Amino acid sequence: MSTDSGTTTEEFTEEARLDREIPDRVLRHGGHGDAVTAFTGALDAARDEEEALRVVRHHGRRLWRNAARRARETDGDDRPLYWTRLAMVRLLRARHPAGDPLGAALIAALERSSRGIGGNHLPAGGERLRVVITGFDPFGLDRDIRRGNPSGAAVLALHGTTLRTADGRTAHVEGVILPVRWHDFTDGIVEEALTPYLEEGPRRVDLFMTISRGRPGFFDLEAFNGARRGDTPDNAGVRAPGPVPVPPGPDGAEGPQWTRSTLPMERMVAAVEAEGGEAEGPGAAPVRAHTTVVELPAGAPADGEPITREDGPGEGSTAVAGSGGDYLSNEVAHRACLLRDRLGADIPGGHLHIPAPDFAPEHADPESGRYTDPVLVAGRREITRRVRALLLAVPG
Repeated sequence: MSTDSGTTTEEFTEEARLDREIPDRVLRHGGHGDAVTAFTGALDAARDEEEALRVVRHHGRRLWRNAARRARETDGDDRPLYWTRLAMVRLLRARHPAGDPLGAALIAALERSSRGIGGNHLPAGGERLRVVITGFDPFGLDRDIRRGNPSGAAVLALHGTTLRTADGRTAHVEGVILPVRWHDFTDGIVEEALTPYLEEGPRRVDLFMTISRGRPGFFDLEAFNGARRGDTPDNAGVRAPGPVPVPPGPDGAEGPQWTRSTLPMERMVAAVEAEGGEAEGPGAAPVRAHTTVVELPAGAPADGEPITREDGPGEGSTAVAGSGGDYLSNEVAHRACLLRDRLGADIPGGHLHIPAPDFAPEHADPESGRYTDPVLVAGRREITRRVRALLLAVPG
């Protein structure tokens, strides 16, 4: 259902969760306490629409930079960024009635600037390695409002950092955090975010990795991505089952049923296994190269019975689920790998599913009232450390 402004009424579902106790506590104690107040004052002082847009972009970028800094320097939590952004979006909606194009433009500007979307700022030069990683907002919040997303936490902690490879080279990292909403993907947010990193030029990245929260107990390197959406609702409560609506190629061709990872998965698995007993907690979970897909075999009717193949898709098959499933994690990988191929970027890239950190057993129940504890913080840090190690295993 759409409003006159081009937004959907379901979007308010996400913002309505702000009225619950845990988001309020995260907003008060998450390190961005003055962000909404400062944003409000700056908007009040804006003299025209152009200045209002500048204000929104400035405060969105400031929120993003502060969130990344805090993730590196404190407890690595991604939730304050998520809930603060939503509070700022709700403020903009309150100021601009449905049907106001300026309101839609301001919200779009805030979404992009506070997610790290705004071009490629990595250094040029053949002696440097350039890396871009993507993560996601928290999701599943109606099951547990306390949830963060370890992929977003890892992106924040690694954004703006430099890593030293085994052969002494320097790798510069930038990150993007994507929404858990189908309509943003339909509108091309993945292509908008990643094109500056994958297009030809002196700042083209040497590696990309899309990351998301996966199954407990494993780090899964997903080999194949399918062009199919399942029926799981997003953060706005929206379902969108059907083909992944990718834009046509330069020649007008439709997108393929499958794209595949070009990450050196065997080398990455071996590098982590060589760590031995150094890792602890959820970061000690094994790393697997995951090649299983679900498909309709070539020639099968559209209502035919899907089959599971453990060694990747068969020739001419129709995608039902990629190695990483049929949710937005599969779709970001499918879109990113398709963009890589269409832009002729001969670089390693693919998807990593990571486990989620746990609360201490005494705080595991959402009714415990605790939204953080030392076990959760330690687990989040260890998962981020493992993500860093996997990135460093990619360069040959």
